[in-house]
Amino acid sequence: MHSAADGARHRLEVFVLPGIGEVRAGDDLAATILAVAGPAASRLADGDILAVTSKIVSKAEGRQVAATDREQAIADETVRVVATRAHPGGVTRIVENRQGLVMAAAGVDASNVEHGTVLLLPVDPDASARGLCAALRAATGLHLGVLITDTVGRPWRDGQTDIAIGAAGVAVLDDLRGSMDAHGRRLDVTVAAVADEIAGAADLIKGKTSGNPVAVLRGLGHLVGAIDAGDRGARRLVRDGASDMFRVGSAEAYAEGYTAGLAAAAGAGASVGVGVSVTPTDPGGDGELASDHEVPDAAADDRSGELPVEAPSERSSGPHVAARGTASA
Repeated sequence: MHSAADGARHRLEVFVLPGIGEVRAGDDLAATILAVAGPAASRLADGDILAVTSKIVSKAEGRQVAATDREQAIADETVRVVATRAHPGGVTRIVENRQGLVMAAAGVDASNVEHGTVLLLPVDPDASARGLCAALRAATGLHLGVLITDTVGRPWRDGQTDIAIGAAGVAVLDDLRGSMDAHGRRLDVTVAAVADEIAGAADLIKGKTSGNPVAVLRGLGHLVGAIDAGDRGARRLVRDGASDMFRVGSAEAYAEGYTAGLAAAAGAGASVGVGVSVTPTDPGGDGELASDHEVPDAAADDRSGELPVEAPSERSSGPHVAARGTASA
């Protein structure tokens, strides 16, 4: 790890390893990368970090399925629906997947794959990164780090960027708490997500259409360390439920509140012998009754990562409960 002052002494170099062709199921990914890194990996040096696009990892691991099975694949990879939004092109579904990542369509992707197929994320990106990093280190004798990256959209921001979904031999967070800023003020909350920053920098040169799935970053050797099978790797970057202030979308939060209000009202009514009916009002807060078409349909999806441009309307703070004073005998 390094202090806040250390950043000024680093020079960052980023370049691709061109020549990696189509990766097939069962391919030795380390051998594929080393083949384009030159004799004795001459293009690599101690402290280099390799940012590897998740697609070639998934392909090597045989994570392709028929496109006709896409919806089932999304359902199978989904642990929790975070938010859905209907738009002219269909329905965007933001979900938490098996890897703990929150993204569109659970990460199931149809870009840069053979026609008629879609690609799932690696089963365990951190384990994939550890295996690849160990193989590269053993073959080269170099102290290397590996990040597996994927492209995601972001809340509150247009466009997509790359993040680290797997890591080995690389510090994914740089904890600057306790250090001093340039004005002598103590930093109490700053923890830099360096793995995501590296992934974003690598994507600037890898691109989406150039066929260069591996980038090398040089100048960040202070972040390269031991490969620890017990390390959580990039999983450390995922917020847990207790600290996630935006765990569900607004429509889903409204639905959860309505369900909780219904249960609470029913319980209160039963205890005093009063019949209780709960009527949801429009989440837009205009006092009109909600209708079925306002509940997003989660049956369709895309992997664009883009949410519709329309801003969501204000949601009411909770369910609207109307208690009818119908006394029971």
